[in-house]
Amino acid sequence: MKRIKSTVAYDGTNFAGYQSQPGLRTVQAEIDKALRKIHKEDTVFSVASGRTDAGVHAWGQVIHFDTPLGLPIDRWKTALNVLLPKDVRIVDAVFVNDDFHARYSAVGKTYQFKWSASEVQSPFERNYAVHLEKWRPDIERMREAAQYLIGTHDFTSYCSSKTATSNKVRTVRKLELEQNGEDLIMTIEGDGFLYNMVRTIAGMLFAVGIGWNEPLDIKEILEARDRKRAGKTAAAHGLYLMNVTYND
Repeated sequence: MKRIKSTVAYDGTNFAGYQSQPGLRTVQAEIDKALRKIHKEDTVFSVASGRTDAGVHAWGQVIHFDTPLGLPIDRWKTALNVLLPKDVRIVDAVFVNDDFHARYSAVGKTYQFKWSASEVQSPFERNYAVHLEKWRPDIERMREAAQYLIGTHDFTSYCSSKTATSNKVRTVRKLELEQNGEDLIMTIEGDGFLYNMVRTIAGMLFAVGIGWNEPLDIKEILEARDRKRAGKTAAAHGLYLMNVTYND
């Protein structure tokens, strides 16, 4: 058996999330279906760095799978892409050691959240950025607020109340806001993220940017460790998983 690591990009618009769910179209189900066609058996499956919700996109999701086949590594990308739907692409494939694990070997992830400030949002962008409509957030206020979230903290206030894990301490290494043409982009990098954590942070920074909250509120909400203190979770279609990092 050989283990293969692959980077996967997908448009999350028409998926019920990444993880396989009975009766629903998911990214994992499409990948595993392609793998099973290649292997001609039903026991082959992939393991991902983590799940993403319905509507969330990815440029750099990472998976691994094991194979007994002798197919050269430079053929795997083409072999899978031929069988996958057009909204899922295998970006690369490399052999890795047996101890590599797409989820447990990961040491960091980078996400981006995108808002569109165009007066009239293009219908071709409606699934890929949250339209700001009349709102024009103050990016400097958002940057000031973001500083309170950098570092190692208990992020209970900034994740879903349905988060299964009891340990809600995570480290945010970078949290930046930038204007790119008509788009406002939040980039966040950390050792890992809780369920809905990135979208909750995006929602609260937006609230600061339009004056619903003050920058210092971000710190006070963080310290409260109470999800009810934070505002609404930002819409899923503005979120992108950009990269997953591993130690060499």
